[in-house]
Amino acid sequence: MLFGLSADLPVSLASLAVLGAANTLGAVIRHTLVQVSTPDAMRGRVTAAHAVCTGSADQLGDFEAGVTAAWFGVVPAVVLGGLGSLAVAGLWAWQSPELRRVDRLDREPPSVAAAAGSAAS
Repeated sequence: MLFGLSADLPVSLASLAVLGAANTLGAVIRHTLVQVSTPDAMRGRVTAAHAVCTGSADQLGDFEAGVTAAWFGVVPAVVLGGLGSLAVAGLWAWQSPELRRVDRLDREPPSVAAAAGSAAS
C-alpha cells in the first residue's frame, strides 16, 4: 500500500525491497512447513499440489491485478491489493489458530501430528 501511495522514488524502492524480502521469507517458511509437517508417505503428492498452487498463483494474481487496474486505475488497484492481502492474511490467521501457534520447525503442528497418527492406525 505504501508503494501505491508513494510519490517518492526512494520510498517506493524501499517499500518494494521490504515487500520482496518479506515475500521471500514467507515462501521459505511456507515451503519448510509443507516439508516438515507432511507425513513421509504423502510428501511427494503434497509437494506437487503445493507447487501447482504456488506456480499458478502468480499468473492468477497478475491477471487479477491487470483487471483491477483496468477497472479502478493503477494506484487504487495497488492499494486495494494491499488491503486484500491484509484481509486474507487476517482471515487465515483467524480460521487457522494452529498455524499461529507454530513457532518452531523442529516439531509438527498439533493437528498434523494427530492426523499422521490416525492415518498410521
